[in-house]
Amino acid sequence: MIVSDSIYGEHIVEGVLEGLIVSKPVQRLKGIHQGGASYLVNEKWDVTRFDHSIGVMLLIKALGGSLEEQIAGLLHDVSHTAFSHVIDFVLDCKDEDNHEKIYEQVIMESEIPFILKEYGYDRKVIFQSKWELLEQPAPELCADRVDYTLRDMYQYGHITIEAIKEFLEHVIIINGRMYLDNIESAEWFVKTYYSEVIDFFMNPLNIYGYDILAKTLKVALAKKLISLDDLLGTEEVMCLLSFTEDHEVQNLLKRIHGNVKLKEDQVEYDIHRKNKMRLIDPSVIQGTQLVIASSLSEKVKKMGIEAYKKASKGMYLKVISD
Repeated sequence: MIVSDSIYGEHIVEGVLEGLIVSKPVQRLKGIHQGGASYLVNEKWDVTRFDHSIGVMLLIKALGGSLEEQIAGLLHDVSHTAFSHVIDFVLDCKDEDNHEKIYEQVIMESEIPFILKEYGYDRKVIFQSKWELLEQPAPELCADRVDYTLRDMYQYGHITIEAIKEFLEHVIIINGRMYLDNIESAEWFVKTYYSEVIDFFMNPLNIYGYDILAKTLKVALAKKLISLDDLLGTEEVMCLLSFTEDHEVQNLLKRIHGNVKLKEDQVEYDIHRKNKMRLIDPSVIQGTQLVIASSLSEKVKKMGIEAYKKASKGMYLKVISD
């Protein structure tokens, strides 16, 4: 199999990775958008969980990660429901981790364990090992965090492929973890990351889409018009909602579009939403020591302080017309 990625180019994939890519759980991710409700209010915001999963796998490969860690990277998002993190607001998961809570269940109820066994891999090794290229606690770099940032910002026209390639040339691996070899690359990535998690995630239109879709799903679930199992399918669940005769759901659905007029207003607001706190402060190699970027760069320090303030406050929106 040849996979073609917008960032990492064409790669030959075979064996267990090919078997997993064509499996139903991974293919399902083609129908799950990375930005949750984003594509419903802006059709250009269309990166999928499949795009990201393939990207994480390829990034881990490029960084010298083992085949087992590439498998873990490919599968790390298979338990995301339709509309990704929107479900966290529906279920009041403040840590935005519903997909992590149901991960083992989704895996074990799929053909994935059988595919791994067929190729001689122990599923316990794949799913219970700590893969340090794939995941790291914030504020450090990891393949998951780096890929979704680069992918969204490239797809939506904020950075170039040339800038991405230059950045990746300055990523170094120490004891299986991602670091940077100069402060300039750290400054670039920190700026790009906050363009993603502050400017994009907290874009007023994005916040509006999340809020109305979450309200729609919450009502539909409460009235048993859909089930949580439906959300373990694809975003074609919107068809189920569109055919319901429930007036409350229909009125909410009519409000999910991109022509809404919004303004920030902390006094007379209709929506106040906070996302999970996401901060970045990657370590940079200095001689034989690893040093956090904010202690080397006033730019990084200021960006972190500003991002913290915005994320802590959240977004207050007044709907002018919808």
